[in-house]
Amino acid sequence: MNHPLSPTPGNDPADTPGSDAGPLADGRAHSPSAEAPDTRSHTPESLPPAAELSGDEAWRRLLGVRAPADARAAGLVAGPDGGWRWAGPASAEAADLADRYLPLCLAGPRVTFAQLGQSLDGFIATRTGDADYVTGEEDRRHLHRLRALADAVLVGAGTAVADDPQLTVRACAGAHPVRVVLDPRGRVPADRRVFTDGSAPTLWLVGPGSGPGRPVADGVTVLRLPDDDAFTPRRLVATLAHRGLGRVLVEGGGVTVSRFLHGGALRRLYVTVAPVLLGDGVPGLRFDGPDVMHEARRPPLRRARLGEDTLFELDLTDA
Repeated sequence: MNHPLSPTPGNDPADTPGSDAGPLADGRAHSPSAEAPDTRSHTPESLPPAAELSGDEAWRRLLGVRAPADARAAGLVAGPDGGWRWAGPASAEAADLADRYLPLCLAGPRVTFAQLGQSLDGFIATRTGDADYVTGEEDRRHLHRLRALADAVLVGAGTAVADDPQLTVRACAGAHPVRVVLDPRGRVPADRRVFTDGSAPTLWLVGPGSGPGRPVADGVTVLRLPDDDAFTPRRLVATLAHRGLGRVLVEGGGVTVSRFLHGGALRRLYVTVAPVLLGDGVPGLRFDGPDVMHEARRPPLRRARLGEDTLFELDLTDA
């Protein structure tokens, strides 16, 4: 067999007469018809433009980021101002996703955060409990992204009873978090979807002497806590972390989010405000406030547009 770089019969330069090139070392002549390899270096101007990073691909990369090393491996670079951006060409959606969610990604393996969608006058549902839907489609996609960045998504008994939520990731790529239902009095019916649909594991936290009176479905774990103190926000966060659920999204309702906020258990709070007025209804955030305005909490925040809605992201790390 001929070596790939050896001349073969019919292609040997000596087979082609009439060469006006200089002789080879063995006296054979160069063939003008022999195609020499193109050794010209490509300049940046001659290279095709790099493909722009899409929003979908950017989101898939962000899902794996928990530390600066992960961010660099995903193709992000830190600027002199401490902010991060994609190293290569990126779509506007990819840039927005990195800006909005990278701080939460980089919060590490232990972070508790919450989300609420409410009207301009501070209600998350009408007086009858109807909340479909206070905010728009972009905010629902944002909520699903938060779920995808969590190990566990937590709701109180009232939300589980009134809304019968699925608490899964459906509007974006990402794994379903473990669903956690706080039910100290055992008042959530066992026919709720989080207990029956089998879409994701569910942890049912109940108080002493309460809980289901019959066996639960596969994928549902009943954890009986010893007393009311075990349901305080910081104790709950510690209980979940002990089970490997360090990144916890507190999704609702208003009472549960308010308890976690007031109890100092939250590190980030996302509140989406829709341009709608309800007049009365189910309130969002409610807790014992200060007597004077200058003692009110004013944490650092960022704003973003989600369609017609406005997202407020509050950094409670030092609050």
